[in-house]
Amino acid sequence: MDQTPTSPDPETVERAELEAEQQHVDRVYDRVAEAARSASRIAVEGHQRAQAQNVGRVREEEQTGLYERDVLVFAAARRIAELDAEHEGLVFGRLDSDGGDDRPAAERAGDLDKLYVGRIGVRDAEYEPLVIDWRAPAAEPFYRATSTDRLGVVRRRVLRNKGARIIGIEDDLLAPERAPEDLPVMGEGALMASLSRARGHTMRDIVATIQAEQDKAIRAPARGVTVIGGGPGTGKTVVALHRAAYLLYSDRRRFERGGVLVVGPSAAFMAYIERVLPSLGENTVSLRAVGELVDGVRATAIDEADVAAIKGSLRMRGVLSRAARDRVPGAPTSLRVFVGGATVELDANQLDNVRRNALRRTPRNRAAAEARKGLVAALWSRFPEDLRNGVYGDRESFGDAVTDLPAYRSFFAAWWPVLTAQAVLRWLGDPRRLTRWARHDLTTAEIETLAAGIAGTDELTVADVALLDELTTLLGRPPVVEAGKDEEFDWLEGLSDGVNEVLTTSERRARAAAAADADEPEEYAHVLVDEAQDLSPMQWRMVTRRGPQASWTIVGDPAQSSWPDPDEARTAMETMLSHLQRHTFRLSTNYRNSAEIYAFAGEVIRQQIPDADLPDAVRRTGVKPELRVFDAGKVAEAAGDAAGELLELVEGTVGVIVPPKLRPGVDAVLAELDNPRIAALTPLESKGLEYDAVVVVEPDRIVSDTLGGVRALYVVLTRATQRMITINSSTHWLPPHGSDGGP
Repeated sequence: MDQTPTSPDPETVERAELEAEQQHVDRVYDRVAEAARSASRIAVEGHQRAQAQNVGRVREEEQTGLYERDVLVFAAARRIAELDAEHEGLVFGRLDSDGGDDRPAAERAGDLDKLYVGRIGVRDAEYEPLVIDWRAPAAEPFYRATSTDRLGVVRRRVLRNKGARIIGIEDDLLAPERAPEDLPVMGEGALMASLSRARGHTMRDIVATIQAEQDKAIRAPARGVTVIGGGPGTGKTVVALHRAAYLLYSDRRRFERGGVLVVGPSAAFMAYIERVLPSLGENTVSLRAVGELVDGVRATAIDEADVAAIKGSLRMRGVLSRAARDRVPGAPTSLRVFVGGATVELDANQLDNVRRNALRRTPRNRAAAEARKGLVAALWSRFPEDLRNGVYGDRESFGDAVTDLPAYRSFFAAWWPVLTAQAVLRWLGDPRRLTRWARHDLTTAEIETLAAGIAGTDELTVADVALLDELTTLLGRPPVVEAGKDEEFDWLEGLSDGVNEVLTTSERRARAAAAADADEPEEYAHVLVDEAQDLSPMQWRMVTRRGPQASWTIVGDPAQSSWPDPDEARTAMETMLSHLQRHTFRLSTNYRNSAEIYAFAGEVIRQQIPDADLPDAVRRTGVKPELRVFDAGKVAEAAGDAAGELLELVEGTVGVIVPPKLRPGVDAVLAELDNPRIAALTPLESKGLEYDAVVVVEPDRIVSDTLGGVRALYVVLTRATQRMITINSSTHWLPPHGSDGGP
């Protein structure tokens, strides 16, 4: 009696596949633990050798051995950090390839070639690869292979992990005709499984689900400028971060020695992305928000939109240049000294001539010597001829006598202090001074607005930081006084209270030494700028000073710009980087938003930017955005109610995005919910972030109160992955057919 063979039970096959993959992953983790122990032993032995050799004098012939020991200890420490990094799945992929054998599967001998892909490369005791680094050339087919250009791949497998445990398998069978008959194919697609996961408060890497167009941008040539564009949700940020990790892997000596800087729009954004690079095995990258690019400054406050627009304009260059070269407010306007029986005096105009000549080629804080020479020359020209004999027979002797006088020393300390950028910036709060410096660059109304904005607060804003950087360049750094010279006192005008600060030369040397010993360089080998469309022209000048010889990755989308004049900002960027070769990539798929949410956001932005770059959303939830209208006095409570409802509907995070002036009332309501899954933030703080659900509070106020207007609202409307509720007291912002509660 014939027996018809039965197909294997799918659950049995899946369980067997999971067990087989888990065995390999366990082997990798065992090997990693062994490597970590070995690296720790090397580090301990190196330190022990150092202690033993430090007891006595190290002989010359031992120097080479000491150097080798230091190299080993450094390498061991770096390897320990790499191995100890928090990994969500050390091994996440597998390639089954036919090795280029074009014969049908039935005619080939042996199994498919098997290669595992992971976050770092790991080899066994015989130095055979257990897993290859995702950045290695051999791993490219994992991201690039398609059914039409499979690069030798028959089956691509993604391992879904929870820590060191395999919890799921997703397969792509790229060449069914070349697969053995018994080759199992599991799952329904790794990408869609990843997109449906709940969001947390930090960005996840996408190393296991990088798509082909993203991989091309990640592996672009290192030299020149790589521009990564695309609309919301296309993965621009995370692709750029993976690119930074790839560059460090492909040319570690260059980029680790020179440094890699990642610049983002806000502290909230930097906190959101800070775990991506460590999860990829990279811990040497500097992450700074735009408000943190000047050493010693951490600005988070945001100006009113009209003030920020003035501070960011290139017209501020002329204003700051004139301020940095003008008289010091409150400084003496005349100099009178008694020398050789005669009184010699310089008036305000003569002092101004000396100042202008001293600053002709030299920044102010480095021009003190030129200023002293100019003063001596001006005084000598007014010294009576009949007294030019004896000890005062030449200008040099005369100068020595003058500069030793207490009256001269007191005058010079007050007339030519070492200036800080913060002090000069505060001078712009005086409308009379600002009018003198800005009358050719700003309108009368702009002068009044800027002066009031600066005088109205002692807190530095994010827009101020670029002005501080410009002023630091204009003023120059004071020369470091050599050790052993006499102590002198230099005067620094107070930052806001008008009180002078005294620094001795030894204190100044200590500050300079501390700056020289800082871990981070002043200039970097590679600079990555995210949300680049938001940078003002003055901020572009600040950012490009961090990498005059660097290669660049620039990420942005003009439709999301918060700067009101994108053309001006683009011109500033091109001016600074036009000499570099350009590589441009466009990401075309929106992986973040549901199609329902993004269709609505697209209608909003098309009102102002008809040709906005709108990518294709790949997911549908069947849930449209919900538009709720309330009286203005009830908006905060309505926002709290909506946030509470969304907590019940999604597993992950809920963002409540609110105009700054309404933030206190909304914060008070949300505090009563006391739920860590809720995050309240302003529109500008929401840049680059994403949440499972979002409450948008008063869209019309977001448009009117936020730099960028409708563009800023477009950003806000594209933060949600699953659900969105808007809370409105007016509906001017809605597209023509959007007032019926959905797109």
